[in-house]
Amino acid sequence: MIVAANKVVKMHYSVLDNNKNTIDNSFDGEPLVFIVGTGYLIPGLENALLGKEAGDTFSVTVEPEQGYGERHDDLMQAVPKSMFEGMEIEVGMQFRATTDDGDQSVMIIEIQDEDVIVDGNHPLSGITLHFDVEVLEVRDATEEELAHGHVHGEGGCGHSH
Repeated sequence: MIVAANKVVKMHYSVLDNNKNTIDNSFDGEPLVFIVGTGYLIPGLENALLGKEAGDTFSVTVEPEQGYGERHDDLMQAVPKSMFEGMEIEVGMQFRATTDDGDQSVMIIEIQDEDVIVDGNHPLSGITLHFDVEVLEVRDATEEELAHGHVHGEGGCGHSH
């Protein structure tokens, strides 16, 4: 069966940055399982999967515009340290912040004397990604999976909708 919209794909992958640093790797763990066309994968990787089938292996380079987007300096800002009063904060912590554009994830990237520098960019924005992929299985998504927008394990998805 060929990878196309509304198919369930089970695959292993590794992803590296331009400096050959491993960002993520599923080969030593559980494979990734998802429905094609639900927005689960970044566009560059999903497009590279289309037309493949179980047993295929391939490599693909995904530029930022087809990955997590370019970095935007205006998504970084200093906020008063007093906003975190009573909390043990450290670089790398992530929070949901209410902004003029709605809720957004931000990460603490620097702690100064009176300010905390937060970044609303995705941690992988602006980075060219290099994927190695092995397609393990391709099947039709069930009507229930399509209605819910995600893959179900044996016996259903395990939560109520």
